[in-house]
Amino acid sequence: MPLTNHKFLLAARPVGMPKRTDWTYVEEPADEPKDGEFQVQVLYISLDPAMRGWVNEVRSYVAPVAIGEVMRALGLGVVTASRNPRFAVGDHVSGLFGVQEYALTDGTGVRKIDARILPLPKYLSVLGMTGMTAYFGLLDTGQPKPGETVVVSAAAGAVGTIVGQIAKIKNCHVVGIAGGPEKCRYIVEDLGFDAAIDYKSEDVRRSLRQHCPKGIDVYFDNVGGSILEAALANLARGARIVICGAISQYCSTAPVAGPSNYMSLLINRASMKGMLVMDYVDRYPQAGAEMAAWMAAGKLKSREDIVEGLETFPETLLKLFKGENNSKLMLKVS
Repeated sequence: MPLTNHKFLLAARPVGMPKRTDWTYVEEPADEPKDGEFQVQVLYISLDPAMRGWVNEVRSYVAPVAIGEVMRALGLGVVTASRNPRFAVGDHVSGLFGVQEYALTDGTGVRKIDARILPLPKYLSVLGMTGMTAYFGLLDTGQPKPGETVVVSAAAGAVGTIVGQIAKIKNCHVVGIAGGPEKCRYIVEDLGFDAAIDYKSEDVRRSLRQHCPKGIDVYFDNVGGSILEAALANLARGARIVICGAISQYCSTAPVAGPSNYMSLLINRASMKGMLVMDYVDRYPQAGAEMAAWMAAGKLKSREDIVEGLETFPETLLKLFKGENNSKLMLKVS
């Protein structure tokens, strides 16, 4: 009997905050693999802020999801049928499988994972794109040095939690900016950040001056907007700003707000550079091995926010833009 596949297709370009009607929920028979292909039963789907940008019809680092296409998403699953000699039934794999129960692939961009080493969700968080973004964004782009001050926004989020911990491993003074007392408590008491700033109740610019008296050496930006402005106002000479994301801007219907005080870069001989994790694919094994060793030594922790049910995708995605997720957000499909 053929398997039934449930999936979300993009139905319309979202305006502002996405809503359920921007996607169509479809039920149809799962495709069978042809020569060179294999079928994956998707077990977990990664929900990431970048997904909001993927549905905009604008020039970007990747083509937008087309109307009528399966919603793009990273996922993790198990091979259920294969006509590809490199992938066997029972292999656990990770790749761009989309928001669906069963995916068909020729193996491009798919990597095998060892489900015996760590729980599967870890391969979508600390040992997945999230962890790789934090690792390369901080170490390659930010280039922190022992004793420097590192500030990270969205510090209780999927990438921010890893950035802050790696900065501590590298013997930096780490300040996290997060929303709400519980998130601030978590990054300090559980993850070892030196200080936390609650952007919902504090004057961020003033608090940065308090916690970074010599200025910010590395600012890892996940949010953009007013918090980026505050960081620019508190730079140390030679500071490096890592532009990883701008989640505060993704659902805005107004033009993206750029920094008005960018001249701080000149005054402080600072630099601002964007980073994309896909540029480091060939170095994933190196980063994964080092982060796994840190985890084994108790130096690096990760927390996953797992919501069950593929059908909840449109509403669960919104947790990212409402600040309701706790660390790495993902769907458990089956």
